[in-house]
Amino acid sequence: MIINGIKIEKTFAEAFPMKATRIIVTAETKYWVSKAVESMTGFATSVIACGCEGGIEKEIKESSTPDGRPGAAVLLFAMDSKGLAKQVLKRIGQCVLTTPTTACFSGLESNEKISLGQSLRYFGDGFQISKKIEHKRFWRIPVMDGEFVIEEKTSVTPAIGGGNILILGSSRGHVLKAGQIAVKEMSKVENIILPFPGGLVRSGSKIGSKYKGLIASTNDAYCPTLQGATKTNLNNEIEAVLEIVIDGINEEDIAKAMKKGIITICKNSNKGIKVISAGNYGGKLGKYHFHLREIMK
Repeated sequence: MIINGIKIEKTFAEAFPMKATRIIVTAETKYWVSKAVESMTGFATSVIACGCEGGIEKEIKESSTPDGRPGAAVLLFAMDSKGLAKQVLKRIGQCVLTTPTTACFSGLESNEKISLGQSLRYFGDGFQISKKIEHKRFWRIPVMDGEFVIEEKTSVTPAIGGGNILILGSSRGHVLKAGQIAVKEMSKVENIILPFPGGLVRSGSKIGSKYKGLIASTNDAYCPTLQGATKTNLNNEIEAVLEIVIDGINEEDIAKAMKKGIITICKNSNKGIKVISAGNYGGKLGKYHFHLREIMK
């Protein structure tokens, strides 16, 4: 399969089951919303070392937030509900509770729930007040600029992590430009995030290492400088590779984001982009397989 001179390899992106929650953060202004969610999603690129994967899903207009103020939706992903709950508590407590004028709500509805404000309420030192509205409980925690309002629990949903595409090109400049325009379009898809900085990752990894205790190491098969020193998947035309990783709540939206990214690259890139591929581990890591050529049909 060749689109506008770019080869779409006959391969698949291998993804794995995760658990996710959506958090709605609001504040008096968009400025303080952005400061809270940027802090909250910092150091959240990979569960390998960060404890969770997270990103800003979208901005939300005042007319669509629980308290009628500017807001944003954040998606957080972890390998299990227990790990997710731990990350939610830390990130809300240290990054949202601390930000002036903010409030915090669940953005999902499911039968499985974890603590949102249920534990953070103790920061109120006995001065916190609860309010039940219909079937939901909210906590009002006194803080120095007034009150921090937070929903007691947030819902958890099954999710998918590790969808990806690889962009192979003749120079780093070409690949970087293609990746940036792809990320811009892919980010418009709801129910997904691109957890790495700017949506791109250069340090693609493989499972395991020659060094004991290291669970992941550089994906040498896609490192241009290692051609001739390792079993490579590259040819002499390729001088740079960048990866876009996609986490999502469902298969459909991950596939939609991947397709949108590939179409954007093929439509807008010049001869510098040679191949679109994907990272997998032979089907041994995850049960979700996103076949590139099937997605593009």
